Amino acid sequence: MPRLMLLDTPTLYYRAYFALPESIAAPDGRPVNAVRGTLDFISHLVTHYRPDHLIACFDAAWRPAFRVELLPSYKTHRVAEEAPAGSDGTAVEEVPDTLTPQVDMLLEMLAAFGIADGWAEGFEADDAIAAYAAQHRAAHGGDGGSAPVDVVTGDRDMFQLVDDASGVRVFNIARGVAKLEIMDDAALDAKYGVTGSQYADFATLRGDASDGLPGVAGIGEKTAATLLAEYGSLTQLRAAAEDATSPLKPAVRKKLDAAHDYLAVAPDVVRVRAEAPTSPVDPALPTAPKHPDTLQKLTEQYGLAGPVKRLTKALAAG
Repeated sequence: MPRLMLLDTPTLYYRAYFALPESIAAPDGRPVNAVRGTLDFISHLVTHYRPDHLIACFDAAWRPAFRVELLPSYKTHRVAEEAPAGSDGTAVEEVPDTLTPQVDMLLEMLAAFGIADGWAEGFEADDAIAAYAAQHRAAHGGDGGSAPVDVVTGDRDMFQLVDDASGVRVFNIARGVAKLEIMDDAALDAKYGVTGSQYADFATLRGDASDGLPGVAGIGEKTAATLLAEYGSLTQLRAAAEDATSPLKPAVRKKLDAAHDYLAVAPDVVRVRAEAPTSPVDPALPTAPKHPDTLQKLTEQYGLAGPVKRLTKALAAG
């Protein structure tokens, strides 16, 4: 049974960019700190977790229109420039000037190695990850069986994919790739008091300032977990709030009623889209660079001999 590793690549290259100095540069002076760090992250992950398949997922749309239409505050704090009138409505993300060019460099390096990059047109990397995970399960899980998937991310929203029965784990790199936290249903229960299937509802209730999700005022993590433990899901909780005969505490009922408009749309914002239209990929992880001549040229051009050597060694060890 092949094990698939799915990378939330924007999380990796942002972390690398801010962890390493811009003085790490190509011979022509262009910073390559994000590329260097990301390649080394992949080397570490491949060496320690030995996936059979790997897809580096990217944002095709970092702030999808359908989410903004539902909740205008979605990722507003990251917007550097609103879309001009008459455009396609896409806002410009606030990204450091020296990071943007490195994304294309990274894509070149991955292609030379033969490591798949995955996208879902009009969707975020999170959605692409959910879709590729679903496809892997359909292809390899049989009738309800597990098809192991490891999702590498620093985004807590991805905990909603955790599913012991399907073999889906999330590698939380919030504290760093070398100190990642493996999240399964038991770990989620211990940390938050919820399961993977409840996490999207939990995040909706709690909110998340990093994504512009206000949550339900007055309901924090502990209360959200307690309510979901009692009612099972946000749908059932909202039904209880609308039922005058339910035993729901008046204070909680009042808070849910006040957040009615938010709760009507937020679940569709938080939920990742396993049905997202992904680009076709060959996820098989190579054991040697697919295009060695191109890789050598890029290695010299960007001054990345060390990271390339380490990733080549990691692939060969498989």
